[in-house]
Amino acid sequence: MELIPRPQYIEKIATLINHGMMLILVGQRRVGKSKVLELFKDWLSHNRPEANVVYINKEYQEFRDIATATQLYDYAVARLPKDGDNYLLIDEVQDIENYENALRSLHAEDRCQVIATGSNAYIFSSELGTRLSGRYVEIKVYNLSYLEFLRFHNIEDSDEAIMSYLKIGGLPGLLAFNREDQSQITDYLEGVCNTVIVKDIVSRENVRNVTQLENVIRFVADNIGKPISVTNIAKYMTSKGEKISNETVSNYLKYLRDAFLAIPIKRFNIHGKMLLEPNNKHYFSDHGIRNYLCGYNIRESIEKIMENVVWNHLRRQGFKVTVGILRVGEIDFVATKAEKRIYVQVTYLLASEDTVRREFGNLAAIKDNYPKYVVSMDPVGGGFSEYPGIEHVRLREFLKMSL
Repeated sequence: MELIPRPQYIEKIATLINHGMMLILVGQRRVGKSKVLELFKDWLSHNRPEANVVYINKEYQEFRDIATATQLYDYAVARLPKDGDNYLLIDEVQDIENYENALRSLHAEDRCQVIATGSNAYIFSSELGTRLSGRYVEIKVYNLSYLEFLRFHNIEDSDEAIMSYLKIGGLPGLLAFNREDQSQITDYLEGVCNTVIVKDIVSRENVRNVTQLENVIRFVADNIGKPISVTNIAKYMTSKGEKISNETVSNYLKYLRDAFLAIPIKRFNIHGKMLLEPNNKHYFSDHGIRNYLCGYNIRESIEKIMENVVWNHLRRQGFKVTVGILRVGEIDFVATKAEKRIYVQVTYLLASEDTVRREFGNLAAIKDNYPKYVVSMDPVGGGFSEYPGIEHVRLREFLKMSL
């Protein structure tokens, strides 16, 4: 299959190589970590033609004999001369027993630049912190942005295109299927979702009550964009005849986060400038999987899905995203990066004066000069004279903006 460029990741890797740190690509299954590694291998061949590159993909039969740390170390050393411009690229590194011993040794010897990916069933931030402490940088790989979605599927920006993106999501593997054939899309997303649940959660965490776990996942999916607490989930499940402890719910939410399936987003008191711990909101790494879990009720959930997409758009651009809490209400997203900050409200349509007052009024209550946006699906953008300094942007345009 043709490799489709994802330059933002290649540029990021290129800026981080040869700075004394291993690079580990992380993200939900099927967001394209392996393809990004292949793309960087191609980048090296064009930009560092004299470099020594060892590429190991443990899903390939030719690398079946590299099964232990010693075998990995010996294989790399035999092909990477000391003091050379050396690169070791490993896909599915977890399939090598005690791989961390080899990587630590190669790193300590300054033998090569290591860039690796791994299955989420084994490679999590907490484990990396233990196994490779202080020696690595994480590079997060996300699902396709709207612009990538257009490029991957070779379609023009249009109202139909944005609705397709909102419905089926941004997993690169969807390119192999007919976007108009809902049964094909459902089968693919079901397979990805089941793999995440079974391999990254059930098997890894030894979950015994799989049905209970799935019910919690569906509850989270149906309530994206809403503050949810462990206690509320436990009470809801119990009311449905499925008694569950707060501790079990808390563990399930942690498993969803660790598998990059559903991510909590904290609330931030804008006036008090402090994080508020309880009642986090959750969003999905891929909104297509969220839609699959909820039966594709797109029209009923359009505002939730829009929020999910905007949240991911902000994260892709390196922003740390929280929910803003004001005395008068809530700001959907407060996005910060270094000294930069933006505020974003998301609504389906500005169909009434009450809606305009709520969305624009909350932003107007913030007395600073950082950029403020209201994002909607209205056919025409543009601000309101009574709310100066607040920009109204159509979703299609916002998802093409570099913020």
